[in-house]
Amino acid sequence: MLNRRSLLATPALLPLAAHAQANWPQRPITMLVPFVAGGPSDITARVIAAKLGGILGQSVVVENRPGANGTVAGQVLARAAPDGYTLMTGSIGVFAINAALRPSLPYNPLRDFATVSLAVTTPNVLIVNPSKVPATTYAEALAWLRANGNTASYASSGVGSSEHMTMELFKLRAGVEATHVPYQGGAAAATSLIAGDTQLTFQNLSGVAAHIQAGRIRPVMVTSERRNPTIPDVPTAAEVGLDDFVVTSWQAVMAPTGIPAPIMAKLEAGCIEALRHPESVQRLNQVGFDVVASTAAEFRRFQEAEIDRWKTVVDRANIRAD
Repeated sequence: MLNRRSLLATPALLPLAAHAQANWPQRPITMLVPFVAGGPSDITARVIAAKLGGILGQSVVVENRPGANGTVAGQVLARAAPDGYTLMTGSIGVFAINAALRPSLPYNPLRDFATVSLAVTTPNVLIVNPSKVPATTYAEALAWLRANGNTASYASSGVGSSEHMTMELFKLRAGVEATHVPYQGGAAAATSLIAGDTQLTFQNLSGVAAHIQAGRIRPVMVTSERRNPTIPDVPTAAEVGLDDFVVTSWQAVMAPTGIPAPIMAKLEAGCIEALRHPESVQRLNQVGFDVVASTAAEFRRFQEAEIDRWKTVVDRANIRAD
């Protein structure tokens, strides 16, 4: 019996396949999002979909499939027909950290997914509760942490999240300790910090910029290569002496493997054009994202490096998934 991935290779069907590829797309495209509406992946997906539909001449429908830290949607994408009608916009966790953290993951992000484009990045920022951590600079925060590591706790949006992994990398590099307190999402983690239930955390800048501007939390270091215009007075990791500590949370577009090259070329070009549209750039910048809009090949190299990097952190910090 022929399976779905072998049909296009059947000689009798090659003319039909060539016609379908040349005239793709002929129906709406589904853009999966592995998290609930309103989060970074969802925002990115909807910005892309709004422009990609016009570029390709078919609507792009965003479908939220949350569950199991992105695993539910990941399985759907891995099992989807390789015809270009199912895509997914997901995060660093879904496309890189899960592979490093969860050996029994039911999909392989390198084998089962075809890269389309690295869409956006946002740096993480080390923030403290001003009433619990009497520090206005990175040096003061580090000194406090070294003196209080046995009782200090840090929040994250969950085991394996970008914030969790960034803090564990920081602990390894700075030689400090703090107890991990995972929450269900970045908003809950930020709330715990503001309430003083935890004392510090790394968070995506896009998610906490409003809290910083309101003075509810205090930033002491940002993980971007250069200072961020949203918090221009906050030094980078390199400036405070942490070399090779450029860490970003990112969102990207993937497709199932096996899609014919002509369709993949249209998807890649379409997503890049959608992301680089001035309205897309403005919208994404407003929520703290830097638009990357990479090629598929550039994204693949980046993804491989990210998986290797976080696997090293997982192994050295002995991190285990729930």
